[in-house]
Amino acid sequence: MSEELTIALVVAMCVAAVLLAWLSMMLAVVESAISRVTRANLNNLMIEVQSDGELTDFTRRKRIRRLQSAQRIVARRYAASNSCAFFRICGNVLTGVLVACIAATLGYAMWVQLTAGLVVALVIACVTVLMRPRTVAGTKPLSVLIDHAPLAAACVRLTPFIAGRARGAAGSGRAGGAVSDDEELEKIHHEQGKAAMDRLIETNRFDPEVSDMLRNVLMLSDTLTREIMVPRTDMITIERDGTLQDFLCLCSRSGFSRVPVIGADIDDLLGMAYLKDAVRTTAFNPAARARDVESIMRRPMYVPESKPVDDLFHEMQRTRSHVAVVVDEYGGIAGMVTIEDAIEQIVGELDDEHDRTQHAEPKRIGEERIWSMPARTPITELEEIFEIDLDEDDVDTVYGLLTKLLGRVPIVGASATTHGLRLTAVDSAGRRKKVSTIVVEPASVEGGDDTGSTIQQQGDDASHDGKGQGHDDD
Repeated sequence: MSEELTIALVVAMCVAAVLLAWLSMMLAVVESAISRVTRANLNNLMIEVQSDGELTDFTRRKRIRRLQSAQRIVARRYAASNSCAFFRICGNVLTGVLVACIAATLGYAMWVQLTAGLVVALVIACVTVLMRPRTVAGTKPLSVLIDHAPLAAACVRLTPFIAGRARGAAGSGRAGGAVSDDEELEKIHHEQGKAAMDRLIETNRFDPEVSDMLRNVLMLSDTLTREIMVPRTDMITIERDGTLQDFLCLCSRSGFSRVPVIGADIDDLLGMAYLKDAVRTTAFNPAARARDVESIMRRPMYVPESKPVDDLFHEMQRTRSHVAVVVDEYGGIAGMVTIEDAIEQIVGELDDEHDRTQHAEPKRIGEERIWSMPARTPITELEEIFEIDLDEDDVDTVYGLLTKLLGRVPIVGASATTHGLRLTAVDSAGRRKKVSTIVVEPASVEGGDDTGSTIQQQGDDASHDGKGQGHDDD
């Protein structure tokens, strides 16, 4: 072989080796991008391109074709990723073979040829896996996939045996109840994000409160609305024939500014009454207090109890709703939820300037046998203080006893008498305005003995209140 021909052959093999090394790196970039892009990303970008008025028709059609090609690749994610990996490995091997051929052409010994080919192949493999290509695809996977969609499509077309195998595996997996590619990908990303966040928090670079907030943000998608809602048994409601005067009194005593309006029962929910609307209606027109509360009722927002909290939060932001009614799988009312309930999952319990903390222990008031007790005081302690036997097995606290006697969730001012003792709710605490303090005092029961019980609702007539909790998140 002449010297000129040898030089030309060596140069050709060097160029081929460089091109194969470059191809391996590009395939590594595309392979990494395919595993990070979801169909939702491409659909959102497609909408942006179609609605962008600054693009010319030619540019818009060109970008749409690229996006459609990328969508077809993502629809066959595993086949496309395996095809790119196949050609990347082939490129690494062929690069090593070409280097070995170059060494043989130049007359080097056999061991030099093999060593050179093996070293170059290993170096290219390390570069394609560990170096810059993976970093590029990790930072801008969407743009990388769109730019190199033709390359990925060509790899899929050239490896039909891989595409058929991947399609069969996917079909058998779905038949067994497996999730879709996108759902599985998002689950993997979510788990990776939580693991990365845990490692970051363990470095102690954040305050404990900030660390808890970061963890809580990642847990939003795993938390369902039913876990943060106010159950229907704790909902304060008002009947449709209640007046605005009744509604204003109910809001004043309960501490809530948003109350459901019901018909025959709580499942017959008609709408939502807002304190702002009632004040606006009656502030300069006192006669309007006699109107029915139904006159200011608004249409409620309904959400299923199985809705993840992060989706609930975004939906309430989008619809500008601060309160929603939660329904169960049968269409019944399961409870209520506010946007603050979702925020509390991130930042913790929220109190306002009117909230009071509960007393740690019962306290005696004055010289009389009058006691101020926290709502959670055990009934056994109440029995010891007043030396009586209440014989209540289905409730454990003073709050539970008052709730049982009233037959509804107590609010401030609610009072009931049993076994010669009068229990009166006098204070509330927390954003949900649950009764926090109950005053217990001796009381005589007219027309009965000491074991009887009577119920009295003090203050303004609010017979419409009472099935539990409304919402105040202003």
